[in-house]
Amino acid sequence: EVYHLEEAAIGGNPYARHNLAIVEGKSGRYERAMKHDIIAANLGHDNSLEHVIEGFKAGLVSKEDFAATLRTHQAAVDA
Repeated sequence: EVYHLEEAAIGGNPYARHNLAIVEGKSGRYERAMKHDIIAANLGHDNSLEHVIEGFKAGLVSKEDFAATLRTHQAAVDA
């Protein structure tokens, strides 16, 4: 299952990227999970943006990455 998620994520599917973030988070790899959520949020995935906000509050996402993700997410939603 993870293989197919990875393939879909590489292909640009934000839902697959979000699901990979969940898998990574459940495995305790929070930094990797945040990277996946940032990418999915940049593609306009709302739930991933919520995870990035939580990650920022927990200190897992830098202020710069958080600000860039907010801007990029909004641009993706507006497009």
